[in-house]
Amino acid sequence: MNQSFPSRFGFHAPIAGGLHNALIKSHELQCNAVQIFSRNPRGWTAKPLIDEEVARFQTTRAETNIATVVIHACYLANLAAADFVIREKSRLAFREEVERALKLEADYLVVHPGSAKGACAADGVRTCAETLRAACRDLELKNLRILIENTAGQGECIGHRFEHLRDIIALCPKLNLGVCFDTAHAFAAGYDLREEDGFHAMLEQLDLCVSTSNIPVVHFNDSKTAFASRVDRHANIGTGEIGDAAMRRIATSAKLKHAAFLLETPHEPHEDFVRDIAVLRSFIERTEAQRSRALRSLNGIKTSSANNLKH
Repeated sequence: MNQSFPSRFGFHAPIAGGLHNALIKSHELQCNAVQIFSRNPRGWTAKPLIDEEVARFQTTRAETNIATVVIHACYLANLAAADFVIREKSRLAFREEVERALKLEADYLVVHPGSAKGACAADGVRTCAETLRAACRDLELKNLRILIENTAGQGECIGHRFEHLRDIIALCPKLNLGVCFDTAHAFAAGYDLREEDGFHAMLEQLDLCVSTSNIPVVHFNDSKTAFASRVDRHANIGTGEIGDAAMRRIATSAKLKHAAFLLETPHEPHEDFVRDIAVLRSFIERTEAQRSRALRSLNGIKTSSANNLKH
């Protein structure tokens, strides 16, 4: 089908009680994609995955028919760290993330490129790429694709310019890296998504740097912070600085129609989070309905023209 809307959507689901519960929760909310942490996101060490846990996850995925599984790497891993000790701990932590994602047969592993604190951005980009290559050395990634996420640019984080993502990817040719595009991060970094012209200018720059075909996942978030604030704070859809109209425009963009759209909006209160899922679904369904009406109208015109030719 020639869609102009995302066919896969979901949210970052909690893993309390077991990784498989995230799949169940997603299915209950009628989603067909999910993002999870496979471990504690704020610790260096993780409890090993046992075979029973992996089997239960894979069985539940088949039962719930979740099409896309995304794992988000732990927050502590700083692939661009200038400090050797932190960089080495980050390399080991990220390698473990890759190994866990492979065991779970996830489709994508999302990671922030990190902070270049103590070095310039160009050095941070090179360090990030070196750490990625070292972490993945001798691993067969199979169908797993690693995605570098654009950032808000808070502190000395790299990745807030699309050129950073381009250069990291270019320095890792054997890894087939892709990009996870975060709407709130882009807005906070200085890409103005609020008006149609600004959104299309941003998309053009994104396409030029990394090609939108290499963006299989979109983090669909409004922003609590102002344009170009360089502060990463997510808001519920339509309640932040980006706004409902702009979020709808993003969700129905033809250049992003192939991607899975995942919400990382606040879960409290729970009603607001459920509302976000409903809003994203309404964007999709409304666009589908409009497309169907347009096709019926076009077919009606063709039929009328053909009848006129007969007479």
